[in-house]
Amino acid sequence: MATTLARGPAPEVGFAPTPTAAPLHALLTGGDRRSIAQAPRALAIVRDDPSRVAELAALTDDEDPLVAQRALDLLEKLAHEHPDWIQPHKRVFIGPRADDERWEIRLQIVRALPLLTWTPSERRRVLTILRENVRYPQTFVRAWALDSLSTFAVDDASIRPEVRRHLRAFDASGSKALAARARHIRARLGIRRQPR
Repeated sequence: MATTLARGPAPEVGFAPTPTAAPLHALLTGGDRRSIAQAPRALAIVRDDPSRVAELAALTDDEDPLVAQRALDLLEKLAHEHPDWIQPHKRVFIGPRADDERWEIRLQIVRALPLLTWTPSERRRVLTILRENVRYPQTFVRAWALDSLSTFAVDDASIRPEVRRHLRAFDASGSKALAARARHIRARLGIRRQPR
């Protein structure tokens, strides 16, 4: 007579995805413009698995504007840490998003542009974006656009007179943030402030 062994419950067929398998879209969804959803978790996942940068880059074109904004923010953060990871996806920073009305998007873009390597034609587009944003109404966007433009001026003397003009405008603006950024830029370029 055959004996039957008692068995425990059968293993579940489906299982919860591991944190590294979580879809990035779900982590970047929800909240409002001031919230970041689960962006820190998404960033940690991509840091652990750089092959997912392409997935993140694709989300910059998502129909949900908050998802697109958060994805772009994470790409900018990664560009500071690992520009080589972002280089294959650099066109997201000079495409239609560069003309976005939201200042948060513009800020992420102008901060990322000098971190990447550009062809001559792409560089022309990059400089156009930065020049437009130096005149943008939002102070942080203006400050970082000039900061990035000055980074290009380190190796391109033809840009320096333009940077100097904007530095004078920043000094005269009455904005502490713009004046502070102007001091930083002068230090980088070795430019002394001209007396009034």
